[in-house]
Amino acid sequence: MKTAKTVDQWRAILSPMQFKVLREKGTEPPFVGAYTDKFDDGIYTCAGCDAPLYKSTTKFKTGCGWPSFFEAIPGSIIRKTDTSLGMKRIEILCAKCEGHLGHVFEGEGYKVPTDERHCVNSISLKFKAEE
Repeated sequence: MKTAKTVDQWRAILSPMQFKVLREKGTEPPFVGAYTDKFDDGIYTCAGCDAPLYKSTTKFKTGCGWPSFFEAIPGSIIRKTDTSLGMKRIEILCAKCEGHLGHVFEGEGYKVPTDERHCVNSISLKFKAEE
């Protein structure tokens, strides 16, 4: 079931930076996010609606400045074509609340099963450790 909130409701529950990224498609600066270099076992969820998005087993180190995953939990994200910077990119959104997560890049040559890098803003995520 989709999460529907007004702009004011989102502003009330998100920090200003979370709102900028999740609701206005912003990008946090590289190398500042809480999850860029975190590799503990658990699940990454949407910071806006808490929907499960990524398993820690799909996270990999890239040095790009943002958390990178090679695969989302099936059905958890929406992919949309993004031409906002004058080039074609694949934007990824939370399937439940349509919060902006980041972008998918393909064919970069990382040794991962999907040949994809889901470049996700840390501020778009929450982490739940495995119990």
